[in-house]
Amino acid sequence: MDVSRHIQVVSDEGLLLVRAAEAAGLGAKVPTCPDWEVRDLVRHTGMVHRWATAFMAERRIEFRLGGGLPELDGAELLDWFREGHAALVDTLTGTPPDAECWTFLPAPSPLAFWARRQAHETTVHRTDAESACGDTVSPIDAEFAVDGIEELLLGMHSREKSRVRAGEPRVLRVRATDAPAERTWTVRLSEGPPVTERGATAAADCEVSGQAARLYLALWNRLPFPEVSGDPALAALWRERSAIVMR
Repeated sequence: MDVSRHIQVVSDEGLLLVRAAEAAGLGAKVPTCPDWEVRDLVRHTGMVHRWATAFMAERRIEFRLGGGLPELDGAELLDWFREGHAALVDTLTGTPPDAECWTFLPAPSPLAFWARRQAHETTVHRTDAESACGDTVSPIDAEFAVDGIEELLLGMHSREKSRVRAGEPRVLRVRATDAPAERTWTVRLSEGPPVTERGATAAADCEVSGQAARLYLALWNRLPFPEVSGDPALAALWRERSAIVMR
């Protein structure tokens, strides 16, 4: 997927998120994040949007912590979110492809990294906001879902930060049954960070499979795995230990 597509997703998904937050009410519980109310979700995502924007807008080349969460609530909090989301979209749109700034995953450029990362950040949290409404969650395009699975498996969980570890070598297969053709990934688990390879490169101890969009959300622990075969302990291990630490 190209940068312009990711930027469009950031724009669209942010609007869906704030619309769902307003409809649910800021005091509503978020079923997919049981410790959060909608106001916590809006504050978190708005802070991440501003954090990402600052790296690009100020050409920051070293890591800095994000700003604190605002004490705003009600309509003021929603307006704060809209302002930060619009600034992120504008910054992504206006940042030159050759601009340099800090990132934490390999990418063709810092702009490509931030557009992709914020597209998936915003999409996952949009589904959280919609879950608080109790309505059907808006669809996720299969191609975009595959892109997100790749970012998660080949990027986020390739880092030392990943807590998905096994005491002895095990193999987890991830299989998307659509999008538009079947796609598979082989995740080698050990005492170190997971190592993911495209394709069925080794016999699997466990396979999780399903349509790409459902599998994407399941890998982000927003839904149960659609299908599990083999040793279910590996699927349970993923759910217990795969929470993401961004840096």
